[in-house]
Amino acid sequence: MDIISSNSTLSGHIQVPGSKSHTIRALLLAALAEGESHIRNPLPSADCRSTAAAIPLLGASVDFGNSGDNCWTVQGAGKNFHLPEDVVNVGNSGSLLYFLSPLAATLEGWSVFTGDESIRRRPVDHVVDALKQLGAEAHTARPGSSTCPLIIHGPVQKPYRLTTAGSVSSQYISGLMMAALRLDDSVELTLTDPKETPYLTMTQKWLEKVGAEVSISDDYKQISVKGNGIYDGFDAAVPSDWEAVAFPLIAALLTDSEITIDNVDFSGIQGDDAIVPILRSLGADIEEDKEKATLTVRGGKKSRNGNGRLSTKNNPNGQLHVNLSGLPDAICALAVAAAFSEGDTCIEDIAVCRRKETDRIEVLQKELGKLGVDIETGPDFMIVHGHSPLLEDGSANPAFRIHGGTVESYADHRVAMSLSCLGLALPEGETVRVKGAECCSVSFPRFYPVMEAIGAQFKEA
Repeated sequence: MDIISSNSTLSGHIQVPGSKSHTIRALLLAALAEGESHIRNPLPSADCRSTAAAIPLLGASVDFGNSGDNCWTVQGAGKNFHLPEDVVNVGNSGSLLYFLSPLAATLEGWSVFTGDESIRRRPVDHVVDALKQLGAEAHTARPGSSTCPLIIHGPVQKPYRLTTAGSVSSQYISGLMMAALRLDDSVELTLTDPKETPYLTMTQKWLEKVGAEVSISDDYKQISVKGNGIYDGFDAAVPSDWEAVAFPLIAALLTDSEITIDNVDFSGIQGDDAIVPILRSLGADIEEDKEKATLTVRGGKKSRNGNGRLSTKNNPNGQLHVNLSGLPDAICALAVAAAFSEGDTCIEDIAVCRRKETDRIEVLQKELGKLGVDIETGPDFMIVHGHSPLLEDGSANPAFRIHGGTVESYADHRVAMSLSCLGLALPEGETVRVKGAECCSVSFPRFYPVMEAIGAQFKEA
């Protein structure tokens, strides 16, 4: 499916789906539990459905309930948690791959993991090394390859201690932390270069919810997890997804719009909430109401200064420097916002973004470049040389050169949503055609209809 996006004014209330990161953790921990768990406000996305399809292979089951229930019920495997009965196909979910493979390594016998074309390009050599340090066998199926299919033979052996970088991804670290629930002694992890650390805190909170003892040093380089054996099922609500909040947020900021995003998670557990202060440093008009759990966003003529002009000028040396190691999934939305901001936005410590669904650094430079955005990149950085549509006096900025065109999503949901939102901010008569836009369902089911309900001009082509 292709989507054509054009100039829009947004208004009204919008609610984004539940968090993918929370939903997948909840499903796996419910699968390990003894008895019944209830997961409320789950995200029914493709990645979460892949997780729900995988856990019956391990002895658990999932009941999705009636369409209006918004609650999934999991019958946990508990002490009957067993080796996967078939090859585990994780679909497009790197989270499922990296979470479940260490859990499978706690079991006696062979497990095989694969996924879609994107997953079969993502590295697993860091997982192989970690599991080998723990005494399990782990191999990639293709000689000379560092990607899936991944073959594992467990169980892991004492002592449960290993040293790993942690820079490729935080997800396999979370998987190793979850695996501790099934072991008879503490798991001790040393990370030499930890990244995406807010997600490790998220895993810690979930493990503590089911009774595990978790210790993480202030610098995230030392992690200790002592499992509690078999635990009972639980009842938990999944908070709204900050990774999804980013897209209506930037869409409103870049257009003459005022919207309110409802049911926002202000717990601080999701690292992607840092997108708000980052955008505020560009002059964004964003108002938080933690009591009502809402975020009100005003852009363009609806902003409090009357023009909504974004600029880096109030930052040191007139440039915005952002370290995204803690929230790398924000790169797509931030790159688009930076393109419409006067000045240079330097997005740093993002090497992990080259190992997501796509090489997002390369893809953003290429696809935004097709639309007139000037981006400079390196191994672990991106500099967006942005221009506001307006000068400081409110007149048209002759340096603003962003225009319409046809772009590729590369089946990357965040690329598709960010490029679609860019089209909403184009001058009248210009459009962006996003190819393969249906991939949004990976993390934001019904993204286009939900955005259309607040005024986004999206047309299926």
